[in-house]
Amino acid sequence: MADDTPRGLRRNLTNYGDAGFAIYLRRSFARSMGYSPDMLDRPIVGIAQTASGFNNCHRHVPELVEAVKRGVMHAGGLPLEFPTISLGEIFLNPTSLVFRNLMSIDTEEMMRAQPMDACVLIGGCDKTVPAQLMGAASADISAIQLVTGPMMAMPYRGERLGACTDCRRFWAKYRAGEVDDEGIHEVEGNLATTAGTCAVMGTASTMACIAEALGMALPDTAAIPAVHADRLRAAEASGRRALALAREGLIPSRIITPASVRNALRVLLAIGGSTNAIVHLTAVAGRRGIGISLEELNRLSDETPVLVDLKPTGQHYMQDFHAAGGMQALLHELRDLLELDCIGVSGETLRERLERTPHYVDRNVIRPRSDPFQNVGGLAALFGSLAPRGAIIKRSAADARLFEREGRAVVFESLEDLARRIDDPSLDVTPEDFLVLKNAGPCSTTGMPEAGYLPIPRKLAQQGLKDMVRISDARMSGTAYGTVVLHVAPDAASGGPLAFVHEGDRIRLSVRERRLDLLVGAEEMARRRAGFVPPPIPARGYARLYAEQILQADQGCDFGFLRG
Repeated sequence: MADDTPRGLRRNLTNYGDAGFAIYLRRSFARSMGYSPDMLDRPIVGIAQTASGFNNCHRHVPELVEAVKRGVMHAGGLPLEFPTISLGEIFLNPTSLVFRNLMSIDTEEMMRAQPMDACVLIGGCDKTVPAQLMGAASADISAIQLVTGPMMAMPYRGERLGACTDCRRFWAKYRAGEVDDEGIHEVEGNLATTAGTCAVMGTASTMACIAEALGMALPDTAAIPAVHADRLRAAEASGRRALALAREGLIPSRIITPASVRNALRVLLAIGGSTNAIVHLTAVAGRRGIGISLEELNRLSDETPVLVDLKPTGQHYMQDFHAAGGMQALLHELRDLLELDCIGVSGETLRERLERTPHYVDRNVIRPRSDPFQNVGGLAALFGSLAPRGAIIKRSAADARLFEREGRAVVFESLEDLARRIDDPSLDVTPEDFLVLKNAGPCSTTGMPEAGYLPIPRKLAQQGLKDMVRISDARMSGTAYGTVVLHVAPDAASGGPLAFVHEGDRIRLSVRERRLDLLVGAEEMARRRAGFVPPPIPARGYARLYAEQILQADQGCDFGFLRG
């Protein structure tokens, strides 16, 4: 901070037309909370507090807040926590993505309006970290991301369980009749037994790794388990470092750059990360006016192997990744593919960070480049007549035997239609068909839920079928697996080609050629388009703002007026 920059309580004074009165009144009311004059003269670090009874991933946030406060006090600052929206992934209707942008606005405006010199953003559950990074990128006030950390996978009948890849595995068994009602109830009580986010490389863990790769979180903090003492030490270090960020003038616009975004994409591909992350990273980068090209994603993916053997792509859990060497070990393996002059919240460049070699690397979990877990990156973008602006497939969690084929479309017009017919014994479907779900994209009334992981029709599941091609404009959980094509853009509700797929149409998928084509002639498509009617705009409130401003998946599903 420059000497003449207002700091602490003198920042962002309430406007009464009299600055002297404003600071006098502010200090008077602050003293009613028991602060001494000395404390009120210190620079302020805000702590975005996201604990909520509707967010199990954040139940230990109050303990993290106290650790951050210790760090701020040690550095000579005044820590002040403040609440923002908290997005509990499985507690929100219709889906948490609808409210991600609202939380980003809340975070941005509270950072901007309140008197803080820097901010520690505490979040973990899938949409909270993207929302906080988006808000911080827009506010452009010194900020540091502190993730809540993954839960621990715990023993159960000779194996370990950790939400939510295992929850999907057991639910598939239940649908196939391999697990009974009593068994699924018992599994339910053993899937998630500690504080923290899902124990696998789902969206929450992926975004934690991306936050660190961008430079917005301290080194080696992404993978620390939520219940580990190191998580509290990371919180204390984040509080201590936040004040230094303000003093050094290190703000998000210096950290989130085209180069650091490319580094984050490399990490996303190397960890076999969540498909959701490309939407979120696109939104974060977009707040700084940085575009992400899906064509470039494909180029990077062909150069960047999957190095981390974690569920849902592999077998291990986030606690194993942490113990195996974590992000430091992974970044060392990627070193010659990374842009090393990027600076992070630690104040050092990536080049300087990587001068420190990992003390230990477990090669069962983090593979060397010479012996990768998979030879190419986890994600690929597809284009074609069905997805003019792109679609995403997580090839690292899919069955490669399904990558090159043509199939008959079995079409579900909506989530309600899917729920009504997917288990109907009379459903006309074979293992060679493509399941197609419409009207589940960002412009739909359902707001792009994690419904793209369409269940295998019950009659096929009972025959032992584990995977088949599924296509939609929806998302899927980063904990899910299968040959699932997602984020088809433009989506059906906006009048994209997906809206006009009919039962029995032929679709061609080629991951090798990066193609997704609807094999219907132009004249017939024009005839089908003629009767298109978009969904109605809600009359009021946030739902109306969302419907009027939401962008497509290839633009991060942000609001148009929020992009940089």
